[in-house]
Amino acid sequence: MSNPFRAGQLAALVCLSLAPSVALAQTVAAGDLVIQRPWARATPNGAPVAGGYLTITNHGTEADTLTGGSLTAAGGFEVHSMSTEGGIMRMRPAGPLTIPPGGSVTLSPSGTHIMFTDLKHGLKQGETVDGTLSFTQAGTVPVRFVVEGIGAKAPGGSAQPAMPGMHMD
Repeated sequence: MSNPFRAGQLAALVCLSLAPSVALAQTVAAGDLVIQRPWARATPNGAPVAGGYLTITNHGTEADTLTGGSLTAAGGFEVHSMSTEGGIMRMRPAGPLTIPPGGSVTLSPSGTHIMFTDLKHGLKQGETVDGTLSFTQAGTVPVRFVVEGIGAKAPGGSAQPAMPGMHMD
């Protein structure tokens, strides 16, 4: 005969051990869209901007467009793209971002990403920051960004080397 108290303890331990993974694997559904793993990089003291990253999947039959958003710790929200021209990495505003029907768009540190501007305070590794994403079809969607290390490449904190020669246009 099994001991129900021990089974309950085991279940609680399993849930607690999964808690960090649940935070990293945040998924938000909004209409036909699924937003996965919103995260941001920590910022050095005094930094006026931060980057935000996530994946948006459109399970619908019509395109939807990311038109903007917000972060409680920032005054502005822009979608930016990064490219390398003549050996120099450049970052430019990219405008609205269309998510095609049946497709996915990943916003990442080395490509298209969210730029949070006019930071009210620095972002610290380990905290979460509330925000929203605004879409033409799905409307305004609340999301929570997990803050990773300054040099993180992906959720979970793998480091990325500094990027010398980056210029803002």
